[in-house]
Amino acid sequence: MIQSTKSERVKQLVKLKQKKYREQTKQFLAEGEHLVEEAIKQHLALEVFCLDGASVPAFDGVITEVSRPVLEKLTFSKTPQSMVALCKYHQRAFDMAEMRRVFLLDGLQDPGNIGTIIRTSLAMGFDGVILSEDSVDLYNDKLLRACQGANFYLPVISAKMTESIEQLQASGFKVFATALHEARPIQEIPTAEKMAFVMGNEGNGVKKETIKKCDGSIYIPISKAESLNVAIAAGMFAFQFRKS
Repeated sequence: MIQSTKSERVKQLVKLKQKKYREQTKQFLAEGEHLVEEAIKQHLALEVFCLDGASVPAFDGVITEVSRPVLEKLTFSKTPQSMVALCKYHQRAFDMAEMRRVFLLDGLQDPGNIGTIIRTSLAMGFDGVILSEDSVDLYNDKLLRACQGANFYLPVISAKMTESIEQLQASGFKVFATALHEARPIQEIPTAEKMAFVMGNEGNGVKKETIKKCDGSIYIPISKAESLNVAIAAGMFAFQFRKS
């Protein structure tokens, strides 16, 4: 049992709260019973740290009991649940040739929005999500909680937007930017075999250089409101163009 928050083991684990250490080690912390269970199911969990008496899901790896102060040190929540898992990065293959529906997230900064879009993508049968290099880190604690494990099942990568669009188009995708200028309403866009949608930054939308690379622009007609939340809009696109 680890009781002291000053132990070397705890100090090393706490470093994973910072992006640079996560990227160096290709490891992250998954907090709470549900995320730990999903990480175990997908064989991502390397070790589980839990309070004495906690009911840990079936796990073949190492289970280490910790004191409550240690658990609080390892987690982000003010009132953490009873366990946290040390996990390895998710390395699911991103095969555009086999995909039919993809979201590209161009500069999104709200981890809650990104997590919601990833969960929606999984629910609506989308095949993958591409994050621009200036989007929030996939293993950000708030993003992980918003995903609720969806990113453990769905291929999600970080890549350059313009290069990703070119690669998708070479794989037969029609790529649409979500924008208002010179755009067509959602109901006028015919469903194609392979489609990808670029969702833009919460304040600035899709970058101009990204839009230029796309096959066209698309928008959702609305009334009595200036705009829709990007995650809500993504949900509408996912439902409208879900795979048959």
